[in-house]
Amino acid sequence: MSHTMIMLIAALALLVLLRLSIRNGARATRLFLILWLVVSVANLLFGVLTAGYGWGEEAMVWLLVFGVPAAFALITRRFRVRG
Repeated sequence: MSHTMIMLIAALALLVLLRLSIRNGARATRLFLILWLVVSVANLLFGVLTAGYGWGEEAMVWLLVFGVPAAFALITRRFRVRG
């Protein structure tokens, strides 16, 4: 499994965890976006500074790693968690 796919699954897991533990969807989404921005930027910096990827390559992957989960979180923020 690729590292990008692992990051996308981790983002989904974090979003689900936050949505289940914080009943306010808007608050959970806001916290997710902040946390996921930090994690995804750290992943970008690791790729550039340690793994040897170029800024351009890593920026394109970062758009996917941050953008897709962020868009999903924003689209689903108004859905209620039943429980």
